Amino acid sequence: MRPEIVMLALAVGACTWAFRALPFRFDLTGLTPEGWLSRLLAATGPAAIAALCAVSVLPLVKGAAPPAPLGAGLGAVIGLWVWRRSVVLATLGGALAYGAVFAL
Repeated sequence: MRPEIVMLALAVGACTWAFRALPFRFDLTGLTPEGWLSRLLAATGPAAIAALCAVSVLPLVKGAAPPAPLGAGLGAVIGLWVWRRSVVLATLGGALAYGAVFAL
């Protein structure tokens, strides 16, 4: 394996860990809802959905993947979001629907 790929994976892993673990380490009770950190933390759910969507669209642009998995994933995300208004449920349901249709 190429060393630059390993370094990239380690850097992404470290940033992901820091982004997810450090908010639990700090006392965030004094945050105001209109503060920059509150807005940043609130944007992580929609950012996760956008990242999953971007990764799913790239193979379509190259013509290397059928559109059915993306359609199922987006349909699940939109349907679950409208039904429950839960970013977590929409993200997990969309990923599950995408994976299930892709496996078929």
